[in-house]
This record gives sequence, C-alpha cells and structure tokens, in this order.
Amino acid sequence: MRQILFAGAIGLFLTLIGTPLLIKLLARKGYGQFIRDDGPRTHGSKKGTPTMGGISFILATLIAYALAKVITGEKPTVSGILVLFLMAGMGLVGFLDDYIKIVKQRSLGLRAKAKMAGQLIVGITFALLSLQFADQRDLTPASTKLSFITDFGWTIGPVLFVIWALFMILAMSNGVNLTDGLDGLATGASVMVFGAYTFIGLWQFQESCVNASSLTNPSACFEVRDPLDLAVVASALMGACFGFLWWNTSPAKIFMGDTGSLALGGALAGLAICSRTELLLAILGGLFVLITMSVVIQVGSFRLTGKRVFRMAPLQHHFELKGWSEVLVVVRFWIVQGMCVIVGLGLFYAGWAADK
Repeated sequence: MRQILFAGAIGLFLTLIGTPLLIKLLARKGYGQFIRDDGPRTHGSKKGTPTMGGISFILATLIAYALAKVITGEKPTVSGILVLFLMAGMGLVGFLDDYIKIVKQRSLGLRAKAKMAGQLIVGITFALLSLQFADQRDLTPASTKLSFITDFGWTIGPVLFVIWALFMILAMSNGVNLTDGLDGLATGASVMVFGAYTFIGLWQFQESCVNASSLTNPSACFEVRDPLDLAVVASALMGACFGFLWWNTSPAKIFMGDTGSLALGGALAGLAICSRTELLLAILGGLFVLITMSVVIQVGSFRLTGKRVFRMAPLQHHFELKGWSEVLVVVRFWIVQGMCVIVGLGLFYAGWAADK
C-alpha cells in the first residue's frame, strides 16, 4: 500500500519542480507550439508556448515508480513494466512528431504512415509480450478473453487479441490527442481516470483470487496478474499529471504535445488491458470517447452530405465558437469526465457486488 502513496507523491513532486526547468530549457531552444491557421482565432496567442511537456510527466512517472520500489523494497512486476513500456514507447513516437513540427515548422509533424508505423511497432510489441510471462497461477499480464469488469465470453485467440489491443491503444492515444486542444483539458481528465485505476488496482488486489481462502465469497475474486503494481503505476501517473497540471492549466506555460497525449493514451489502454477492464475504459474515459466521436461524426457527415454537424471539431472547439470561454469549456468538460468516472466506478463495484 505504501508503494501507491510513495509513487503518487513522488510523481507529483517531480513534475511540480521539474516542469518549470523543462519550460526554461524548451524556451531557450525555441521549441514552441506551432498553431495551425484553421484553428480558433483565440488560439493565436498560444503560438510559441513551449511544447513537448509530456517529457516531464513521462520521466516523473518512471522515476516515481522506480523510487517507490526502492523505498519499499518491493520488486517490479511484468505487468507494471509493460504498461510503462507502452507509455514510454508511445511517448517516443509523439516526441518525434513534435520535434519535426518544431524543427521543420511542419504543422502535421511525422508523415501519417511513419507515425502509424511507430504506433504499430510499440503496440504490437506490448500486445505480444503481455501474453507471455505466466506466473505460478498461469496468469499472463493480459488475457485473450474480452473483459468489462472481469474477463467474460469466449477466448478470441492471440491474433485477434493483438488486433483488439492495437485498436484500444490507437483509439485511446488518438482520443487523448484530440482532447488536448485546450489548456489543462486532457491533463485534468487523465488525472481522474488514473485515480480510478488506482482504486481499481487496489480493490482487485484486496479481492484477488490469491487470497480466496480468506474471502467471504471466493467466487467473486479477481484473476489479475499484478493488480497492486498496476495501482502503483496508475498512482505515479496520477501524481505526475496532477503536478504537470499546475503549469498546464490556463494560461498554460507549457503544452504536453503529442509526446504527452500519445503516452497518456497508451498508459490508459495498457492499464485497461492488464487489469481486465477493457470495455469499462470506454466509460471511465468517456470524455475522450465523446470527443473522438465528434470528429468521426463531423468527418462522416461532411463526406456524405457536405454539411457539418458542429461548428468545428473536436467538440471543445465547437463550444468555443459558440462563445464559451476556454476556461468554461475546460471546467464543464472536467465535470463530464468526473461523471464518467463515477459511473464507471459504480459499475465496477456493482459488478463485483452482484457476484457476491
């Protein structure tokens, strides 16, 4: 339990003190945000704000996890390391994208094929490794069964699992990326979801089938390989993002960039896959899903009818063009995300209680 507290506190501390140092470094090198001409006019003032801030919370998360292990004397687990690998790998792809945007002043960054190739390499590697490293109970970090509260249904096999895992990783990474359009929006929303996964990991550990003999109803236990360590990873991410939010909130002193958004999306997908809550993530991360769907609807409608459903997509820019201030949009969207987390955790508890 101490690991969770240490990881969160260290992650928070590191980004609080480390982010301003990164801001100075990026500003000195001239690594500022490139603003596209087709965005809201009010965003012109953001031009030149240091970007690639995801470096801050990626490093803070990795260090916080490692120090929590050193302080408590606990060993890292395969599940925890795999989620951190997915986060860092997706962050590296995002970093290359951001770097090209800045150095070559090309607003789209990496070519689409190169960016997709990088995401596929990282995602496939994670998916394949997550089906290895069985423990003494023959549990691997991931399962080839679909999951909501726990695994359910039939086994889909390793090939379909890899495809499913890739879909989740790409969907969440791009979902967070689309949400990262206003100061603090994606960061604050991510803090809430990582907080939820900290709770889920802790609950799964307490109700683990490893302790079935001491549970009042062993049939309601969770078959998850390393639930406590997943909670440690989620806590480190929550603390690191919370500290980063101090500098990322309006008016932002730094943006996370694709470096951060792809890393956060990868981490969310990795936590969902390894904790056997894959479909539940669509509810816990409801804001990311909603914003992604607004883009799908906008593009689909325009191609089919030549008309736009929203004034601008993603959804947050639609409300900006309706006259809402940036802060108003962010706070109200945070409220929506908070309700999604409450509903998701409610379903998680209800599903466990129903088995009791």
